[in-house]
Amino acid sequence: MTALGQILSAEQMRAAEGALMAGGIGVDELMQRAGNGAADYVWRVAGPLRRVTVLTGPGNNGGDGWVIAEAIRRRGGHVLVVSAAEPSTDAARLARSLYSGAVSDGPVDGDLLVDCLFGTGLTRGLGEADLGLLAGLAARHGKRIAVDLPSGVATDTGVALNDGLPDYHLTIALGAWKPAHFLMPAMARMGELRLVDIGCGVGEDAGQVIGRPRFDAPAADTHKYRRGLLGVVAGAMPGAAVLAATAAQGAGAGYVKVLCDAPLAVPIPVPMDLVCARADFSDERIGALLVGPGLGRDAGAHFLLADALGAGRPTVLDADGCHLLSKGMAATIATPHEGELAVLERHFDSRGEDKITRARNLAQASGMVIVAKGPDTIVAAPDGRWAAAARASSWLSTAGTGDVLAGAIASRLATGAERFAAACEGVWLHGEAARITPPPFSAGELAKSIAKAYRACLQS
Repeated sequence: MTALGQILSAEQMRAAEGALMAGGIGVDELMQRAGNGAADYVWRVAGPLRRVTVLTGPGNNGGDGWVIAEAIRRRGGHVLVVSAAEPSTDAARLARSLYSGAVSDGPVDGDLLVDCLFGTGLTRGLGEADLGLLAGLAARHGKRIAVDLPSGVATDTGVALNDGLPDYHLTIALGAWKPAHFLMPAMARMGELRLVDIGCGVGEDAGQVIGRPRFDAPAADTHKYRRGLLGVVAGAMPGAAVLAATAAQGAGAGYVKVLCDAPLAVPIPVPMDLVCARADFSDERIGALLVGPGLGRDAGAHFLLADALGAGRPTVLDADGCHLLSKGMAATIATPHEGELAVLERHFDSRGEDKITRARNLAQASGMVIVAKGPDTIVAAPDGRWAAAARASSWLSTAGTGDVLAGAIASRLATGAERFAAACEGVWLHGEAARITPPPFSAGELAKSIAKAYRACLQS
């Protein structure tokens, strides 16, 4: 993980800034780095013609706003600062003294609002006056940019601390990403995300942003089994298994088999093989199994799950499989949505307040890598590692897309990828496939785009 890919909590961000200051970099210099870096993005949106209003608060986020305003003024932009409160820190006061432009304390009209009212570390909602000022300015500006975080958002949980907060076209993170950048409901109102580097080192126990993986072409002497054999277990609703297997074919595995007890009454894409599930779980060539999509929840499904998990192969658990776990059962990776996550939490006596904590605690309690999927997706490993996905297409909110995700992850696991890496790679492929598939799309169309997403990861 690089420092630019890390996700830091409010406490971790304070520690990172403290480390920089202990190394001889003053808070004034950090504010200049952050403010001028953010000003670069503001200028790209505003240029010399649009009227920019910078809303500043009393703390260092407000200080960043004064730096941004001065940088825009020096470039010849039309800028006005609306000051909600006088600066309360030495660094913010210095930044205020260096600004030579216009200031107002009331509502104004403009083209672009830059929200520097409050940033990282806010723990309570905005007061009535601040909320009214922010909402009024947001309504009077066609474009809105949040600096670090939108004001009124909890850094570590993504919770909106007030009702009626505005949405933004762009959010500029300062120094490092924060959990709220990747958690609902906050991420839904942040628009595009950009990061300003201020020189932070890699933080202990930091999360990471799931980025584009890098894959190599198969070796010249390889064959389908060496690339990875994936068995996808079919149950009561075999169409889900076929959908997952279709996605898996494009995610790197050399051989994908739908494992079933009886002939399937659904179309099977060529060249997908069908074999008897029970007879083939012991096949030494199997690199991974996927069990759960369309499995059903009757006694037969429970025994099928037990047989699959008992085979000792790396296994991805999804959908119905999450509901059927009994004492002593666990898989390699589990991919629950919100309802299934709650089921697994009850099974393993795990809990947490926010999605990151829930996923990390469940991973530790179960020994599985957890992919807590949804509009926000968190991947957590039993050893404490965790990662967050960038916001994916809302067109994924259709039946079957979770099966596609499970197939992509299982395919990566079958190739021999380490399980946390396999989960992150599958999540990225799934999100990229959604990005490149013209909407509205079906899960079947999404599955076929996995191969195109994989192609984008091939190293030249």
